[in-house]
Amino acid sequence: MEFALFVTGGLWGLAAKTAANHSAAGLALRFRLEIFQPLLEAAFLLFLLLTGFTAIHWVATRRASLRHVNALPTRATRGREWSLGAALGWAMLVAAVLPMFLAGDLLPTFWFQPRGWGLTLLSLLTLALLSLALEVAFRGYLYIRLTRAVGVSAATFFMACLYASAAAFHAQSSRTSLVVAFLLGLLLAVAYQRTQALWLGWGLHFAWMATMGVVFGLPVGGSDAFSAMVDTNIQGANWLTGGLYGPEGAVLTVAVVLAAFPLLYSLTRDFAWQYTYRPIVAAGYAMDVTPPAEHTAMEAAAAARPAPLVQIAAVTSSAASTLPVIEKHLSEGAEHPSE
Repeated sequence: MEFALFVTGGLWGLAAKTAANHSAAGLALRFRLEIFQPLLEAAFLLFLLLTGFTAIHWVATRRASLRHVNALPTRATRGREWSLGAALGWAMLVAAVLPMFLAGDLLPTFWFQPRGWGLTLLSLLTLALLSLALEVAFRGYLYIRLTRAVGVSAATFFMACLYASAAAFHAQSSRTSLVVAFLLGLLLAVAYQRTQALWLGWGLHFAWMATMGVVFGLPVGGSDAFSAMVDTNIQGANWLTGGLYGPEGAVLTVAVVLAAFPLLYSLTRDFAWQYTYRPIVAAGYAMDVTPPAEHTAMEAAAAARPAPLVQIAAVTSSAASTLPVIEKHLSEGAEHPSE
């Protein structure tokens, strides 16, 4: 059943991607909203994934909650999880890009016009919806179903490969970019496993993309559509800068993502204890074992015998009292019995 739900959900994901692309393109062309097309596409994709996965699960089980099915539970720590993921994603990207700046391979130019602020807000909103849609698609419903079908390790490896395969269709992709995408897929899967939710992974993914495209003005997956106020010209060797694909195609980024695994594991220790801890269930040998036949016969024989008589000893002492007053009283009583 779980594998069938995974396959069905995967087919729905492909259909949702196609429908979102065509719908966004049609609306942008009809109402001349080309500038909003990436935002519309991300919004349509997210809506179709959330509702579609929920509907599939309801048909199969007759019970479904949109948040529960898509690993977006309402809980007190969701804001802290998202913030922690955003901080980690920002730090990872800075660590990957800083050597490029120090080497003089990145030359940024700035454009602080009023229109630039509006485009920046539009880019941030688009990346927020797009990163959530990617998490729902690759670390949400499909990943959970496959995990229950084939186990955590196999499902994590397969979904990371699938995520890297999707990144291979991006413009200017390379072998290094595929390795980075695969490692990012593993890292984001670990983020889900440590918290059993997408809040942490969503924050990490959003900050990674927003810092790369909006803050540093670099290509995100080979696309420079998110560089509004900062536009960075890339020079130098592709192995260091990633070339036209951006930092996700650089060799240094591979080391940064690998270093993020133990850091993520350490930072999520409290969340893992709170959301993945399973209480210990007491176990042992059954106590309803039939007693030996000799023991049963001995108990039956003891029950058949009459209860023995018990003699209660006198409580009045025959020895003389050690108290003079009591001794005198007893002697007087003996001399005058009629009284």
